[in-house]
Amino acid sequence: MSEASSLLRASDLTVYRGDDPLFEGVDVSVSSGQILQIQGNNGAGKTTLLKVLCGLILADDGDVYWREQLVRRDPTRFNLECLYLGHKPGLKQELSAVENLRSFASLRSDYPSSEMDIRIHNALSRLQLGDRTDLPCNVLSAGQRRRVALARLLVSDATLWVLDEPLTALDREGCELIQTMMLQHLDSQGAIIYTTHQPLPGFGPRNLSLRLDADVSGNRSPAAES
Repeated sequence: MSEASSLLRASDLTVYRGDDPLFEGVDVSVSSGQILQIQGNNGAGKTTLLKVLCGLILADDGDVYWREQLVRRDPTRFNLECLYLGHKPGLKQELSAVENLRSFASLRSDYPSSEMDIRIHNALSRLQLGDRTDLPCNVLSAGQRRRVALARLLVSDATLWVLDEPLTALDREGCELIQTMMLQHLDSQGAIIYTTHQPLPGFGPRNLSLRLDADVSGNRSPAAES
């Protein structure tokens, strides 16, 4: 994959935990239509790397580029085109699915409210939550709350999805729904970076991987992509 074609590119990323590097010298590149899995044992820094890539935390060294522009110099465009979903749903439990998504959309979108409501209801219907849209999230199952959180991907216009354990709490049907969403996003020339403890087959040659491993000193360093 050539750097010139990359949507997101990061070079020589290093993050310290105390005096020791959590990971160091990490290079990342993902282009339109590609999906990159960050792999590694617990404590390897996978979630930290995701947060560095989407600008939630700063690396101690290295740079992140979006469409070949240095993100830290002008993050505005990148923040609109990148959507990070953590391993927790991040919902307001007293609000309904629709209300949560309206709150989310108000921070990211200029769509008229009537048009956004259509997008929200279409997203929830696609995730088979059509009969749960007006219930407070605290009465939904863990899997249903996860689906509400993932509906943000469909409501937004984000090009890059950064997903930390997106399959958490989902049953088999839910996993298949999310995998279909991801495939369609890639077909639309979007890109995805994710972590998971569950296999996600079906992406073929578009599927890249980067593993954070421990070297002989115990420090974390990137293994080669495959």
